[in-house]
Amino acid sequence: MRSKSTNRTSLLLFTVLFLLIADYLKTRRPSSFPPGPWALPFVGNIFTVDFNRLAETYGDVYSLRMGQTWMMVLNGFQIVKEALVTQGDSLADRPMLPLQADISHNLGETGLSNGHLWKQQRRFALSTLKYFGVGSKSLERIHHLHKIVCFTCPGKPFNPHVIINNAVSNIICSLVFGHRFEYEDERFINFINNMSASTRTKLSSVSSGRLPGPHHTVQQFFSEVKDMIRSEIKEHRKNWNPAEPRDYIDCYLTEIQMRKGDAESTFDEENLVMGALDLFTAGSETTSTTLRWAFLYMAKYPEIQEKVQAEIDRVIGHSRQPSMMDRANLPYTDAVIHEIQRMGNIVPLAVPHSTNRDIQLGDYTVPKGVVIIPNLTSVLFDKREWETPYTFNPGHFLNEEGKFVKRAAFIPFSAGKRVCLGENLARMEIFLFFTSFMQRFTFSMPAGTKPVLDYCFGITLAPAPYEICATPRRE
Repeated sequence: MRSKSTNRTSLLLFTVLFLLIADYLKTRRPSSFPPGPWALPFVGNIFTVDFNRLAETYGDVYSLRMGQTWMMVLNGFQIVKEALVTQGDSLADRPMLPLQADISHNLGETGLSNGHLWKQQRRFALSTLKYFGVGSKSLERIHHLHKIVCFTCPGKPFNPHVIINNAVSNIICSLVFGHRFEYEDERFINFINNMSASTRTKLSSVSSGRLPGPHHTVQQFFSEVKDMIRSEIKEHRKNWNPAEPRDYIDCYLTEIQMRKGDAESTFDEENLVMGALDLFTAGSETTSTTLRWAFLYMAKYPEIQEKVQAEIDRVIGHSRQPSMMDRANLPYTDAVIHEIQRMGNIVPLAVPHSTNRDIQLGDYTVPKGVVIIPNLTSVLFDKREWETPYTFNPGHFLNEEGKFVKRAAFIPFSAGKRVCLGENLARMEIFLFFTSFMQRFTFSMPAGTKPVLDYCFGITLAPAPYEICATPRRE
C-alpha cells in the first residue's frame, strides 16, 4: 500500500513539474520583448493591477503575460503618442482577445473588427452621428432631469448614479432607437443594469483566456443587451421609411438595402447590432461616470464650484439653458470639466491595439501581431506633462490670460486612428449636463460627511457609491 501511495505521489509531482516546464518553455518572454514582472505559471500576470508602479520599475515600455498571450504596455505621453499617432497606421488593428471575440464576433466599430470592415463601419457611424446630432434632445432630457432632482430630493442626500445613468442612456436611446424610455420601464432598467455591470469587468477578464466565472457572466450581460437591440430592429422594420430616417437604426437599414449586391459591403443586421452596442458603450457610460465624478469634485472644492457658477451667471444668466455656443465664452468652466475628466481618469487603459507590421517603439523592435496596451493613466498623470499631476487644478487648461488651452497630453478618449467613436458626443453631453446643473444647483456632501474619492476598479474607473445634496440655487 505504501509503495502504491509513493508511486502516485511521484507521478503527481512528475506531472506537475512537467506541466510547469512545458508552460515555461511555451510562454517564456520573447527575447525581443522589454523586461517586466515575473509571470505566474499558466495564468501569467492576470492579477496585476498597478500598471503605473510597474513603469517606475521597468520603464515606459514593459511586457506582461495575460494567460498565454504576451503584451507590451506603453506608459507616458511621448511613447503613447509615438505609438498611436506617429505610427498610428501600424497599430490600427485590434487583437483577437477571447472575451471581446465572443461578444462582438469581430463585428462593429470598436470591437475586434479590422481592415475594410472597421473602416466602413466607422465611417458610417461618424457620418450618422453628425447627421442627427443630439443637442436639442440633450437639453430636453436635462430639463426633465432637473425636475426629478428638484421634486424628489431638493437639498436632501441622494445617490446620483441611477438618475444620471437613466438620463444619459435615454439620450443614446433617442439617437439609436428614435425614442426614450420611461424610467420605470422594466426593459430599460434591465438594459441599464446590464450595461453598467459589463463596465465593471476587470481588465484581466478581457485580456486573458476564457475564465469560466467572469467571462461567462460578462458575456451574459452583453447577450441580453444585444437581444434588446434586436427587438428594437424588429420593430423598426415594421414601419421603416427609407425616405424619412428617424434614427441610427433607420439609417443603417437603408444602408443595408442600398448596398445589396455590393460584394464590398459589410452592412448586415449583426453589424447593426454591434454598431448600436458600440454607441451605447462609447456615449453613455463615459458621460454618466464623468458626471458622478464632477459632483464629487465640486462638493470637495466649493470655491471652484462658486467660480464656475459665477462665470455661468455672468455669461448665460438664469433665464435660458446653456448651449454648445456658450463653451467658447466659458473658459474656466471648460477648464474645470477637462480637469474632472483628467483626474476622474475613467478609462485607465485604452482598448488593446495590435501591430500589423514590425515597428520600432522606443528601444525595442516590436514584431507584427503583438498586443499593445496604451496606459492612459500614465499620460493623464505624467509628471513631465502636468505641473501638479495629482492635484485638482483647472489651471492646467488655462493660459496666463485665463483663456482655455487644450493640452496635447489630454487624451481620456485615447488617440490616433482608434480614438473613441463617441468622443464628440460624450464631450457635448458632459458640457451641457455639467453647465446646466451648475446653473441650477449647488452640490455639497450630507452633513457630517466628507467627499471620498475612492473608485470601483474595472474597465472603467467609477466613483464608489455615494450620496450627495443638490440644493436649488433659485426657484
